[in-house]
Amino acid sequence: MTAVRQFSMTHRLSTLRSDLAARGLDALVVTHLPNLRYLTGFSGTAGAAVVSHTQCVLIVDFRYETAARALVADLPQGLIDIRLVERTYDDALGDVLLESVTGKAAVEGASMTVGRFNRLADRLKQRGHTDPATVLVPTERIVERRRAVKDAAEINTLREAARLLSEVAWRVPSMVRHGRAEVEIAADIDMAIRNGGFERPAFDTIVAGGENGARPHARPGKRQVGEGDWVVLDFGGIYDGYCVDLTRTIPVGSGRSDLSGVAAAVLEAHDAAIAAVRPGARPSEIDGAARQVLARHGLADAFGHGTGHGLGLEVHEDPRISKLPGALPDDPVVPGMVFTIEPGAYIPGVGGVRIEDDVLVVEDGCEVLTDVPIGF
Repeated sequence: MTAVRQFSMTHRLSTLRSDLAARGLDALVVTHLPNLRYLTGFSGTAGAAVVSHTQCVLIVDFRYETAARALVADLPQGLIDIRLVERTYDDALGDVLLESVTGKAAVEGASMTVGRFNRLADRLKQRGHTDPATVLVPTERIVERRRAVKDAAEINTLREAARLLSEVAWRVPSMVRHGRAEVEIAADIDMAIRNGGFERPAFDTIVAGGENGARPHARPGKRQVGEGDWVVLDFGGIYDGYCVDLTRTIPVGSGRSDLSGVAAAVLEAHDAAIAAVRPGARPSEIDGAARQVLARHGLADAFGHGTGHGLGLEVHEDPRISKLPGALPDDPVVPGMVFTIEPGAYIPGVGGVRIEDDVLVVEDGCEVLTDVPIGF
């Protein structure tokens, strides 16, 4: 682990403790795996942590003991302690809470199941306590709101990931040919992602030709691409744990003329939204810049999803670039945030167009991380 990453882990835990203190909380039970990786550097299919004001206990099972101990060995002494699971993760969590936390222990309400919450609460009532010394408090977005602003190491990783994805994208048009099935094209894109330096695709690749393009999250099927189709291609990769995402819509042959105007309008909306990205802009304002363009072209009802989403350890995270500030946080964007800009328009029975790039908020506006011609 580099000195930069050592600093990141130390800083993130310190920031979390300050956030807990500001909320009157004594600890956080971390069970959401992306948050676990963000705070400890540990990546695995199972794991948990308890972060209090005095210690961070990383809980893993036998499968991950060697990796966890190697991780901790590269960190400042005492920054993270290891606890092995002897029976179940919930038992181990309960033991750590009973041993080291008194007061309010926050849990991640958006990811912890009701069953797990109840099991932990019951565990804290053992040893004859009718009013346990430690109580569980559901919370949301304590870690996620910090993850939304990337540090220097994360930005470097995302820049490189976007560069690699752009290189993959340059090879995609040759895969989209008359007579090829959507599933064949998707398989080729997935292989190119893996061969292009990524751990794996960030999500199920979308290849949607012709009328299938009217479904924003269409699954590739056996339909063959035909002359005149517009094909929506949405794909991404995971690089060193971080996700990037790109969409282009390309015509096969000359493409249907009734979607040419839609494509031009979506491109205009895409460019307007990117131009609106700057420190202090609210997500709803950025979304509105794209939506106003499409409305002017008579396509307001054809754009039903948000204009973008945050990128990082998850392919969909904060901030959400949406028109719904009442349902989602609408806090102004700040330097260090990375998110997509992806307006689209979808015409049932005809097809659809979506154009997506990844952007980084910088002091004087935004930096477009992906570098691929709009029409390939």
